[in-house]
Amino acid sequence: MIRSLLPPVISLSLLLLAPLAQAAGNVEAGKLKAYTCTGCHGIPHYRNAYPNYRVPRLGGQHYDYLMVALKSYQTGDRKHPTMRAQAESMSEQDMMDISAYLAQVKTTEK
Repeated sequence: MIRSLLPPVISLSLLLLAPLAQAAGNVEAGKLKAYTCTGCHGIPHYRNAYPNYRVPRLGGQHYDYLMVALKSYQTGDRKHPTMRAQAESMSEQDMMDISAYLAQVKTTEK
């Protein structure tokens, strides 16, 4: 009996989960929107030239972490003037797209 229920349950699960995967953001759109992020976060060894400080590696970070960080910068809960200015101009969809793109980026640097 369980074997006969398995195919319909799997099919139904996939149908229900498909919109959730799409709601996480569009990777291709995120690649275009994340262009300005590379000015600081895409530099070799993740060190800014001036002022000289380390910047976080974003490629490969978890989607949820990136979303929370961007929303926190947008609301001012996280303090960083440059990031606040960037996040303030983003829509919810922008944040989802950028987070989806950055989460799937593979990096060789640790």
